[in-house]
Amino acid sequence: MSLPDKYFDDLYEESTDPWQLGSRWYERRKYAITMALLPDERYRHAFEPGCSVGVLTELLSARCDHVTATDIAEAALGHADTRLRQRGRHETVTLLQRSFDMPWPAADFDLVMISEIAYYFDAATLRATLDRELPRLGSNVTVVAAHWRHPVADYPLSGDDANAIIGATAGLCRVGGYRDDDVVIDVFDNGSAQSVAARTEVPGAQ
Repeated sequence: MSLPDKYFDDLYEESTDPWQLGSRWYERRKYAITMALLPDERYRHAFEPGCSVGVLTELLSARCDHVTATDIAEAALGHADTRLRQRGRHETVTLLQRSFDMPWPAADFDLVMISEIAYYFDAATLRATLDRELPRLGSNVTVVAAHWRHPVADYPLSGDDANAIIGATAGLCRVGGYRDDDVVIDVFDNGSAQSVAARTEVPGAQ
């Protein structure tokens, strides 16, 4: 079970940016924290399902050789394309219309950004999607789970529940995170639990 496609289509009919991702300080701060938590300085190919209007997509494009971003809403992808083109970022981003629980569009991702999307699915669908898709990826993949913590009546899962399900995926090791009253962000790796200092050989790190 997941929220119907029409739920999102209706949101974008009412507003070009329903969650004010491009203007609200809360969102800009959250994205800054999310990007700062990434354990690697650079990534080869990022996957961002549920990209909405492309605010986080733009930030990812500065840290990744390529970004594949998806959304179920055609209008969202149109706004994301416009944003990326205006900022000269469109050439390294592929935008696709598809849902997170569909087969993922590639198997070479080394960064999976699950930001504000997992709670749109019930626990069984989320579990099945992760168990099917994550094993297809290589080793040393960073998986980020970032979700709103306050209750939303429409959503099948809470943000905390969504992150807990992602964190329970076989093979994932938690390497960092952030939590406050509003948002929970967890960072996982499927190859190593080493800290950033240890993996970059900072003297004294264990």
